Amino acid sequence: MFCLSKPSRDSIDKFIARQQSKEFSYPEVGMSQQPAPSSYTLDHNRIRLGEGLKTFDRARRAISQWKMFDMPWLDLCWPEARIEPGSTVAVLISHLGFWSLNASRIVYVINEPGPTEKHGFAYGTLPGHAEVGEERFTVEFDSADQSVWYDIYALSRPTALARLAYPFTRSLQRRFARDSKAAMLRAAQL
Repeated sequence: MFCLSKPSRDSIDKFIARQQSKEFSYPEVGMSQQPAPSSYTLDHNRIRLGEGLKTFDRARRAISQWKMFDMPWLDLCWPEARIEPGSTVAVLISHLGFWSLNASRIVYVINEPGPTEKHGFAYGTLPGHAEVGEERFTVEFDSADQSVWYDIYALSRPTALARLAYPFTRSLQRRFARDSKAAMLRAAQL
């Protein structure tokens, strides 16, 4: 959804409520759990957050509090949303003199113990989103070397409207990955 001025909390709530009853905007729901379909653009970004169980605990807490969205140029609507399948959120972005509101729903959560412990979730786009696809956010703890990593794995295709501004939308995706990694690095160090 595109707006010429910043939407009110009430209009954002109504937008999210309408999106909750909609199906995902792509047929391959859960695709971020396997090799990427060739019809999607793959973006994979990782950053080492530090080492040790304390860092991993902070990183897990940061994921569960949506801290990867702590950046000044966007708002997660709403960070109190529970990290569980079916939760619907929206991201509000100010750019080029207008606002866009993009809806997504959590597809699955990740809580994998083992030599490389993983925690996180993936969400998929809904019809009110400028892109089509799925994005996975995880933190990982490697017990062998005690390293802690933040990983973003995104599969996307532009909608017809986003295709018109494709170089811009790709730069926005790169900016999001860069700023999300920085936000998680800050959160894991606190």
